Amino acid sequence: METTINKITATNKQVGKQTLAHLNNLTKPPGSLGRLEKLAVQLAEITGDTFPTVSPPASIVFAGDHGIAKEGVSAFPQEVTTQMVANFLAGGAAINVLTKQIDAMLEIVDIGVASDIEGSGFINKKIRYGTANFAKEDAMTRKEAQKAIEVGIDIVKQVIKQGANSIILGEMGIGNTTSSSAIIATLAEVNVEGIVDIGTGITAEQRVLKRKIIAQALEDRKPNREDVLDILSKIGGLEIAGMTGAILGAASERKPVIIDGFICTVSALLATKLVPEARDYLIFSHRSQEQGHTTALKMLQANPLLDLELRLGEGTGAALAFPIVESSLKILKGMATFTSAGIST
Repeated sequence: METTINKITATNKQVGKQTLAHLNNLTKPPGSLGRLEKLAVQLAEITGDTFPTVSPPASIVFAGDHGIAKEGVSAFPQEVTTQMVANFLAGGAAINVLTKQIDAMLEIVDIGVASDIEGSGFINKKIRYGTANFAKEDAMTRKEAQKAIEVGIDIVKQVIKQGANSIILGEMGIGNTTSSSAIIATLAEVNVEGIVDIGTGITAEQRVLKRKIIAQALEDRKPNREDVLDILSKIGGLEIAGMTGAILGAASERKPVIIDGFICTVSALLATKLVPEARDYLIFSHRSQEQGHTTALKMLQANPLLDLELRLGEGTGAALAFPIVESSLKILKGMATFTSAGIST
């Protein structure tokens, strides 16, 4: 983890200026393609390449269970995590459909599912069988939190070696909106009332219960907002830690990361807490319906590309945003300049 963190540097602003100069010479008024042009510049700065490439993308879904689910904070029972992983492996989930659409590599990672996954086609990096119930005890040990981050780092470096030029992050884990809400309340130092939402579709009564459980757990656990490993070990999730590591790994290799929704944005907060320079390697795909997501985006000064009222996770929003990201580079590389087209400036 330390080696990867030390490898992360600021993005290359000089290359970004060269890309912007080329964009301004294309057959259009300067800046007329708005955020597409800003995306192209950001991608150039990330990669250090005036004409960067983001294809093929690799979609990595980290799966892990949460002991806090035992408190009745989710609309679904814990075994749904295992069942959904089986669905991923069978090709039947939304993320399977969307990764096929964009010709993405897809990796499913068992980093902490509460039962053994049958079959093949996934990466088994199980650190433990789900986290502990952080309403009653710390979610995991500090060592386990660091190991989960390092799993994320290793897997990203592996897919980059296989040819991935960008990373799409996703997750699966019943109870992870509870953990994410607790983390945001800690980092933002705000009351849980404005953070906790319905997750996968809980009732109004369950929402009240969820708020009370998180508030009491934060009082009992007292996570240190300045210490990422302390936060993860006390109230975090293994898949959240894995995505945090994946962000660090991608930034260390100068690859862009397309951030999905609420849970993934929490990992982005933790990664940038560890390494502020990692922020510039992130592209935020969409604004989810979760209340806490808006808070997290504001903390990162992020303006997502889409707002489709999504709240599924899995990396679906990031996969949907990928064609927009790729379009910015097709514009950069494919449009004629005023000179080549013989058009007066």
